[in-house]
Amino acid sequence: MPRAANAALGSTRIRLDLAYDGTDFTGWARQPGFRTVQADIENGLAGILQSFPPHPTLIVAGRTDAGVHARGQVAHFDLTAEQAHSLVRIQRGTGNRPPVDLGTAVLRRLGGILVTKPDIVLRRATVVPGGFDARFSAMWRRYEYRIADPLALHDPQQRLRTTWHPFKLDLAAMDAAAATLVGLHDFAAYCKPRPGATTIRTVQDFRWYRDDDGLIIASIKADAFCHSMVRAMVGACVAVGEGRLDGSTLAHLHFDKHRISEFKVMQAHGLTLIDVGYPDDASLAQRAIDTRNRRSLPTSAQVAPTVGADYG
Repeated sequence: MPRAANAALGSTRIRLDLAYDGTDFTGWARQPGFRTVQADIENGLAGILQSFPPHPTLIVAGRTDAGVHARGQVAHFDLTAEQAHSLVRIQRGTGNRPPVDLGTAVLRRLGGILVTKPDIVLRRATVVPGGFDARFSAMWRRYEYRIADPLALHDPQQRLRTTWHPFKLDLAAMDAAAATLVGLHDFAAYCKPRPGATTIRTVQDFRWYRDDDGLIIASIKADAFCHSMVRAMVGACVAVGEGRLDGSTLAHLHFDKHRISEFKVMQAHGLTLIDVGYPDDASLAQRAIDTRNRRSLPTSAQVAPTVGADYG
C-alpha cells in the first residue's frame, strides 16, 4: 500500500532527526549480514513494538554510503493506532506519572534501546502531517567534506571524519572550479551509474573555505545527489587544487555521459550530511509529488531519465 494511503487510514507519521558516526556502518540501507544504520534503528523499533506487528520501516532523506557520517539526517516511519497507544499508555504499577506526547515517548523508548549504540544519536522524534515524506518532501540536502592539507591542523581526534592530504591545495582554484558546477545539469560524469536512476540534479551552492584550524571544507547543497556524486565532485576539485586538472573543464564534463579518470572519488570518511531542508507543512505533500515527477534539462537534446535514489 502506498505510504500516503497508509497514512490516510489512520496511522501516525513520526519524523526522526538523528546523527551518526558512519565509521562502523556499511552505509544507511539495510543489507543482510552487515551492520547498517537503518537496520539498527528498525531493530530498535521492533524491540519497543514487539507485541504489535508489523514493525515500522524507515524512509530516509539521504541514503549515505559506507563510512559517511551524518549530523542532520532525517527519516520517517508510520505507527498504527495500536502501536501509538502502546507507547503512550501509562504502565500499571508505575504510579501517577503524567502522560507524555507520542514524539517524546518514541524518543525515550527508542533511545533506551539504542543506548548501547553510541554511534547513533536520536535528536528529536516529532509527529508530522501524513504528507511529510523524509525523502521526497526534501527541498535540499547539504553536505560537508573535510580535508587537512599541510597548512591545516592534523588533529588525531578528528581523523575518522577528515581526509589527510599530503600536498598543499590551491583553495582559490578549487572554489572557482566548484562555482562552475552550480545549477541544473546532468551529472552522469560524477555519478556511479544505477539502472533506471536519473543523474539530473540541481546544485544550489558549492563552495570551499578554510576554517579556524586551517582545514579545507567543501560545502555543497543540492536538491538531491546520485550515488557517490558528492565525493566525485570533491575529487574533481581536489585535482584542480593539485594542478592536475584545469578548473574551467569541470563544467564541460556534464556533456560526458560516462565517468572519467581525470580525478578520483574521495574517501568516504571525510563526508558528512549536515542538514536537510523542507517546505512548510502546507507544501509537504505537493513537494513530494513534484519530486517524483521526471526530471529534465531545458534542452531538446536531453532525455529525462526516471527519478532515482538519493545518496551521499
